[in-house]
Amino acid sequence: MMSLRRTAQVARHAVLDALPTVVGIVVLNFLLLHLVPGDAVDVLAGQSGSATAATMDAMRAQFGLDRDLWSQLLSYFVHLAHFDLGQSVRFGMPVSRLLLERIGNTLILMVTAQVLALILGILLGWIMATFAGRWLDRALSVLVLIFYSTPGFWIGLMAIVLFSVELGWLPNGGTGTLSVRLEGLPWLLDRARHLVLPALALASFFMAIYARLTRAALVEVQYQDFMRTAHAKGLHPLVVQLRHGLRNALLPVTTVAGIQLGNLLGGAVVVETVFNWSGMGQLALEAVQGRDFNVLLGVLLISSILVIVANAAIDLLHAWLDPRTERADA
Repeated sequence: MMSLRRTAQVARHAVLDALPTVVGIVVLNFLLLHLVPGDAVDVLAGQSGSATAATMDAMRAQFGLDRDLWSQLLSYFVHLAHFDLGQSVRFGMPVSRLLLERIGNTLILMVTAQVLALILGILLGWIMATFAGRWLDRALSVLVLIFYSTPGFWIGLMAIVLFSVELGWLPNGGTGTLSVRLEGLPWLLDRARHLVLPALALASFFMAIYARLTRAALVEVQYQDFMRTAHAKGLHPLVVQLRHGLRNALLPVTTVAGIQLGNLLGGAVVVETVFNWSGMGQLALEAVQGRDFNVLLGVLLISSILVIVANAAIDLLHAWLDPRTERADA
């Protein structure tokens, strides 16, 4: 088992690496967003159709948009030091409150999709490696390749057509039924029914990646000395595969899973839009359309922190899966 010293080392390194990374992300995103022509006041003025130049100038002064770029950047860092993400011009409320309302739905969608992708991907990869070179391996390889090359939004749309429109088994969007008030277990089951299709659509691409990685790693591991030794001891083949082969094959899979978290967040934007899932991805899209840079900066900042924390957790998982990692750092 991993020692407390190793856990503390990983946590300390993660914090030290995260600070400059987060600062760099904030600065880069801030500068890039302010290169985009127009701001939230222009969008609001266009929507109202009756805003005067004086009114627009007053609104820019109210939200600090009339100051130069570096003053706005310094002010943003001052607010961040006080754990304040600023005010949303479009929604007229604190950005932190907006994110708190949406982040739960996004985390539920991402965690469910990642768990499904890992379970199905590792299972398919294990089956493919077990029957390597046979017809089942070839058939599953074609299926995995189809999921790998098909955009998630198209899979989502086809799932809506099949399971919602044609069969009527699952709802076609939203996070829950709005027409009735549910509590307890019925509410949980209703949320789960609304989660199935978006989670599967988001997981499809990543499931294909993990399946191919698991197959390749297991096929390579079969010829290692420790696998031959385990077979020579008379262990059951299934025990050898799960206890020795799969544990070592999980190392590259978990590494790629951590790297793919950023892409998972990006895919959530599209999936949340297709299924009208009220999460951070949909909020980011609304912020882009409304030039609400404070909201978009908040979404990007929280997303980067989530990815950093998840990668630190992956490092801890590696140290548990492979004790040699701990000895190498000693």
